[in-house]
Amino acid sequence: MSHDIVQEKVIDALQDALQEAKRKGQLRVESIPTLTLDLPKRPEWGDLASTVAMSLAPSERRAPYDVAQIILDNIARREALFDRVEIAKPGFLNMTVKRDLWLEVLAEIEARGQAYGRTTMGQGRRVLVEYVSANPTGPLHVGHGRGAAVGQAIAKLLQATGYEVVQEYYINDAGRQMKLLGASVYAKYLELLSRPVSFPEDGYRGAYIETVAAQVREQAGEALLNLPAEQAEQRCRELAYKDLLEKIRQDLRSFGIEFDAWFSEASLLASGGVEQVLTDLRARDLLFEQDGAWWFRSSSFGDEKDRVVRKQEGDYTYLASDIAYHRDKLQRGYDLLIDVWGADHHGYIPRMEAVVQAYGYPKERLRVVLVQMVNLLRGGRKVEMSKRAGEFITMREVMDEVGADAAKFFFLMRRSDTHLDFDLELAKQQSAENPVYYVQYAHARIASLFRVAEERGLPVPKPSAADLSLLRDPDEFGLIRKLSAYPSVVQGSAAALEPHRLTFYLQELAGLLHTFYFKHRIMPVAADQDVAEAAAFVKDASEMGKQREQVSPDLTGARLALMYAVQQVLRNGLGLLGISAPERM
Repeated sequence: MSHDIVQEKVIDALQDALQEAKRKGQLRVESIPTLTLDLPKRPEWGDLASTVAMSLAPSERRAPYDVAQIILDNIARREALFDRVEIAKPGFLNMTVKRDLWLEVLAEIEARGQAYGRTTMGQGRRVLVEYVSANPTGPLHVGHGRGAAVGQAIAKLLQATGYEVVQEYYINDAGRQMKLLGASVYAKYLELLSRPVSFPEDGYRGAYIETVAAQVREQAGEALLNLPAEQAEQRCRELAYKDLLEKIRQDLRSFGIEFDAWFSEASLLASGGVEQVLTDLRARDLLFEQDGAWWFRSSSFGDEKDRVVRKQEGDYTYLASDIAYHRDKLQRGYDLLIDVWGADHHGYIPRMEAVVQAYGYPKERLRVVLVQMVNLLRGGRKVEMSKRAGEFITMREVMDEVGADAAKFFFLMRRSDTHLDFDLELAKQQSAENPVYYVQYAHARIASLFRVAEERGLPVPKPSAADLSLLRDPDEFGLIRKLSAYPSVVQGSAAALEPHRLTFYLQELAGLLHTFYFKHRIMPVAADQDVAEAAAFVKDASEMGKQREQVSPDLTGARLALMYAVQQVLRNGLGLLGISAPERM
C-alpha cells in the first residue's frame, strides 16, 4: 500500500523508532499500530503531525508526552529527514520535513507521469462494478446521469489502485414494466391510426412513447391491426426495447462511458437460471411455501423479514431475478461485487446481503453505493420537468446544455448519498464560480504558459533538468505538499468508493495554482497575461497584486518545472473522473 513519497519516508522513520524503542526495552509496543499522518491545524506547527504517542499511551501506561519523547529520541537519521520535530501537548509529534525531501515529489511525478498516484493496493483482485442498469422503458434521466458518473469514477479509481475491474450494465428486460412498455406503445400506435384506444392506467406517457409508436407505424404499417392484441403488444415491446436500448447506449457513449458487458435479465429467465437457483435454495431449506407463494428465508441472514420470490399466481418477483443474477456474478469468481443504486433502493440492501450469505460468502463481498436525487436549478431556481420528455429531465438534455465534462464534475462534487443541487447556468459559466471550469482552466492556463515560453525561446524544463533548490517560497511548497498528497487521495477515494474526495482535491489544487499564478511571477514581465484577467479568478486582485519580483532564468526554469508537475497531477486526476484536461479554453 503506497502513501505519497514524503509520508512513506516519515512513516518508515516512525515505525523504525518504535522498533528501536522496543528493542531497548523503553516501550513494550506489543504490536506496531497502523500509522497515519495528519496536517497540523496551523502551518507554523509543521508539515505533518502524528498522534501515535497518544494511541500507545494507555497500553504503555505512560503519559502521551513521555511516549512521544521516547519515539523522538529513537528516530534515526532525524537530521536528514527533518528540519524540526516538536512535541505538543498532550503528545502530538509535529514534524517539519527537509525541503530536499519535498523536492523529491516533483522528481517522482516526472518519473511516473500518468502512473503517478496509481498503486497496487488491490493486488489484482477482481471487481465487478454494476451501475446505471436503468429499465429500457425510456431515456436515461438526470438521476441515471449521476449514477453513471459515480459508477465510472469508482471503476477508474479501483483500476488505478490495482484492481482488475469489469463494468457491467444489467438490462431489466423482463417482467411487468416491459409488458407495460409494449401496451403503452401499442396504445399510441392505435391512436396514431385513429383507432379507439384505452391507454393502460400505469402506462408510460412520455413524449418518447409517441416517437417510438411512430417508428413502429413506419416499420409495420397497419399490419399490427390484424394481430391479436397480445401479439401486437409483444411486437411493439420488441421494437420499442430495441430502439430505447440503443438510445441508452448512445447517450452513455456521448457521456464517455462504455460498458465491458451488458447482462440481460430475460436471458436468465430463458436459460432457466432463475428456476435453477430457486430449486437450489429449496433443496437447502432456504425457501418455504406459504399461502401458495414461495418465500426466501432472508431473515436467517439479518434481513428484517422473509421475502417472496414467487407469487401465488406463479410470477417471479424482482428479487427472484436478482438472486439469480447475483449468484451468476459470484460464480464468475469476482472478489468484490459493487452495485451502484438509486437511494430509494436502500431497503433492498439487506435482502441482497442475505443472498450473498446464502451462497456461503461474507456479506462484505457485496458493497452497495447509493446515489441520491439531483435537483436541477437554473440561476438558483428549480427547473420544472421537461416538456419534451414527459415525466422527467433526461441526461441527454443536461449533457447537450452544459457538456459531458461539466455534467460529470457536478454529479461528482458531493457524496453520492447526499442530495445534489445542480445549477445549469453555473455549469456553463466561464468563471471561478464554476468548479469544473476552475479546475480545467488551471490545466489550460499552464499549457498556455508553456506555449508563451516556447514562443519566447525559453525551455520548459522537466524537474530533472531544473535547479529545484531555487524553490524556496512557502507558496511553492504549498503546491508541492498538495501534489504529494495526491496518491493518498486516490487511494482513500478508491477504498471508500467516494469519488467526490478527488473533486474536492482538484478544486483545492486548482485554487493554489491560480493564487500562485497571480501572486508570483513565473516568467519575466512580457510573458505574463494581462493582470485584468486576475479579476475573473481572484477576488480583490488589485490588493493581492502580482508581486513585482525579479525572476532569473534559473528560477523561471524551476517554477516552470513546478508547473509541469501541477499540470500532470491535474490531468491524472481529471482522467480518473472521466473528464478531459483541455490545453486551450
